[in-house]
Amino acid sequence: MQFLYARVSTSDQTAAHQLDHARVAGFEIDDDNVIKDEGVSGVSTRFAEREGGRRLLDKLRAGDTLVVRWVDRLGRNYEDLVDIIRELMRRGVIVRTVINNMTFDGATKDPMQKAVRDALIGFMAALGQAQAEATKLAQQAGIAHAQANGSRVYLGRKPSYSREQLGCILDLLATESDITIAKQVGLDRLAVRRVRQDPAKAEAALVAWESLKARPRRRQAA
Repeated sequence: MQFLYARVSTSDQTAAHQLDHARVAGFEIDDDNVIKDEGVSGVSTRFAEREGGRRLLDKLRAGDTLVVRWVDRLGRNYEDLVDIIRELMRRGVIVRTVINNMTFDGATKDPMQKAVRDALIGFMAALGQAQAEATKLAQQAGIAHAQANGSRVYLGRKPSYSREQLGCILDLLATESDITIAKQVGLDRLAVRRVRQDPAKAEAALVAWESLKARPRRRQAA
């Protein structure tokens, strides 16, 4: 049986979006087998401490397949992500990713294959935590930049990306090309390139427009 785990950490992300991507990639997942955690940090909250994570651990059985958009949906803390993938493999659960169609299972008995698999898991877990830290720094720098220079500096050109799209771009910068990212998030390649060149500026632009949108409109005089 196939399950999808969708962790969404901001209000702009959706589990439905992750499910659509999985189905387009060829995974056959029933709506009832979508387990989600909303508004949950993958850094500070361990998988087994999340409501959806606990439900999933109760449901999964040997031979089941757990699908995630990318391993960072399981977590962005190195130790926790490594631990949960290894625990799932010990249970006989296969973990597969939508992005790059990667597969992790405990079926192999060859020690060299195990070593390569475990090294890859460790690398991806480290990359997930590093990306989370880099994203946080970019957000902080973007906010500080917008505050220091005034949001009007960026209002000449509205960002072509949403909050969710920017988050996806930042997640994928270390592993994917601009063309691949553009196709996955539905943006022009040049937009992705601009984010890659200056993540802080991209964040600042989005912060400025979000701030403008949140301001109350002045009533026109009668």
